Amino acid sequence: MTGPTTTAPAVPGAPHDDTRPHVGHAVASEWTKLTSVRSTMWTLGALVVIVVGIGLLFVSQTADQDYVAMPFTTPALFGLLVGQLAVIVLGVLTITSEHGTGLVRTTFTAAPDRHRVLTAKYLVFSATALAATVGSVFVVAAAAMAVHSGPGAGPHTFGEWSGALVGCVYVTLLGVLALAVGALVRHSAGAITLMLGLVTLPPVIGGMLSYWEASARIGEIVLQYNVPVAMMQLFGMPTGEDTKVPGDLPQMLLLLAVTGAAVAASYVIVDRRDV
Repeated sequence: MTGPTTTAPAVPGAPHDDTRPHVGHAVASEWTKLTSVRSTMWTLGALVVIVVGIGLLFVSQTADQDYVAMPFTTPALFGLLVGQLAVIVLGVLTITSEHGTGLVRTTFTAAPDRHRVLTAKYLVFSATALAATVGSVFVVAAAAMAVHSGPGAGPHTFGEWSGALVGCVYVTLLGVLALAVGALVRHSAGAITLMLGLVTLPPVIGGMLSYWEASARIGEIVLQYNVPVAMMQLFGMPTGEDTKVPGDLPQMLLLLAVTGAAVAASYVIVDRRDV
């Protein structure tokens, strides 16, 4: 006959074994992984150096009168057109690096809820990329305003700063799209190649299609709706009077639709596909 079972008293402050894992745990894990690899420091460092370096160089070559027709945030655009590639690369590597090393098996073993892991990756990457982009753009815009805010620069409103913020969100969405493509392809080189083609080829393809009358209308649409044109619009880059460009909202909605579809597909594929 066995004696009565005794239960050890609970220790105040001790963790409970029945603690359910949640998104916060996954976010903490993904933040640790993102900040502990060299690729993050290299890509974000490249983003800051390129945006700030090229932007300040542009500011030094302009005069007060140049800002009558453009916002103080426009100089940051020239570096960001190149720096966006760093955001794209980081987005891809956020997930493909784990597939390349096989660490993804350990991740999904420790956290079987793959949707929670993927959500954490999107959240951590988006916050990091947006903070780095906004910070870099702000440094350049603040420098332009400090150096060229004389009477000859004309009036400026808060709207140009909000437009630049939307432009930073646009670049961040490109990185989110790259992360989704990486989740679908699971190969760093392949995903980066696809994203580079998506960003750089439409202006070239649109120009080629415009040469033939049968495809001229398609070429015109492609030339209007692409990443460089959208970024130039959002950052207030002056365009010719005869140049037809869509509004900022259609450009953002197009990227949101493409990114949303890719993200939704990544959730479906990651849940169904074997690692």
